[in-house]
Amino acid sequence: MSAPQSQSMKAATAAKKLGVLLSATPPEFQEGPVTREELNALQSDPPEWLAELRRTGPHPRQEVARKLGVSTSGLARAGITDPLTTADIKTLLTEMPQWLVTERARQAEVHKENARIKAQDAAKRDAAKRTGA
Repeated sequence: MSAPQSQSMKAATAAKKLGVLLSATPPEFQEGPVTREELNALQSDPPEWLAELRRTGPHPRQEVARKLGVSTSGLARAGITDPLTTADIKTLLTEMPQWLVTERARQAEVHKENARIKAQDAAKRDAAKRTGA
């Protein structure tokens, strides 16, 4: 009986799971598939290149949006299409341009509405349990 094959993924998928921009990773990471074991090792004990990327960037859109407190759609509406570094993000947060204020308010409203819907759904489930429906 042969040993089971290790699951592997494309480098782009691994980079996304690690929260880093693929083009900023070392060539040896970009060139080959990454096994599940390698990904777990990178997550549990990140090498210096990964720690530095996470610290200073450039960051992928999802991470830029998270750090700015906006959606990726909000970045698009603002014309932010390129990856940003941590320094770029800190500058935006310090300067708080109008687009960022608007998008953060929009994101806060979305979160508030999602919380309201979640609470409403939970109340309906509780009521259904009480009535035996």
